[in-house]
Amino acid sequence: MKIRDSKISDRQQYTNNRRNEQAMEDQWRGLLYPARLPAFHRLLPPDLLRDRLRWVWIPEWDLEPGQVSRQEVLPFPASNLVVQEDGVSLSGPATRRSFRDLAGRGWAVGMLLRPAAVPVFTDNPGGLRDTEIPFHAPDLHAAVTAAMSSGAGDGEGDGALRRQRAAETAAEWLDARVPVPTAEADAANRLEDLISSDRELTRVDQAAQRLGVSVRTLQRLARRFVGLPPLAMIRRYRLQEAAERLRGNSGISIADVAVDLGYADHAHLTNAFREVLGFTPSGYRDSAAP
Repeated sequence: MKIRDSKISDRQQYTNNRRNEQAMEDQWRGLLYPARLPAFHRLLPPDLLRDRLRWVWIPEWDLEPGQVSRQEVLPFPASNLVVQEDGVSLSGPATRRSFRDLAGRGWAVGMLLRPAAVPVFTDNPGGLRDTEIPFHAPDLHAAVTAAMSSGAGDGEGDGALRRQRAAETAAEWLDARVPVPTAEADAANRLEDLISSDRELTRVDQAAQRLGVSVRTLQRLARRFVGLPPLAMIRRYRLQEAAERLRGNSGISIADVAVDLGYADHAHLTNAFREVLGFTPSGYRDSAAP
């Protein structure tokens, strides 16, 4: 991959390694019903691009005529650049669950952007909340489509190679257009890293204290680089964690999940589920059971 040459400090390498571990732990985070996915992959970018790209996600499907697969997601509090067969789109941060109905045969190659990359694509990410707009990038579309079309229909080994080529193509395109983060952009990345990794973090003042900045600074960073308030980011990651625990561990009680993730009690977690997802934790656990 022809990512621009740059040195990585020992500290940055350690951070990248931790992000690798975190990404593997988060493989299914945000996917409400991963067992229903026809095929879904998340590929990590090169180390030199981790400050601008969290990962590349690629779903592929080939369904029987008349069959529809509904994919429901509790999105990350972030923006995505998505390449599909009919074009490229930019999706802003979501405030609620979303879904997409898959039919026929197709694919998508999405880039989950780090906060530092967002201002290159929009100066008002908050204006794109719960919105997907066309994005003019014919060169990206042509290159990714060519990569995803090569060897289509071949075995899984060839499919993995096709996806890797598509991810590398997308990463190279992004690297050529998004500069290395400024100090302010790096601070926005550190805010995201802290909120996504610290399960005990529940308040904005806690985040400000741990990053050594004021609450107003965090609010400004989140507004410019994410498009959601810091508290909304915190709540989204905690709700994703709650959904993952409820889905993956039938032995843990809903009350214990609530306590572990900083909710006041079972009722507060239930209210959060209803507000964002439209159902209760127990209802989700039953529907997500294998």
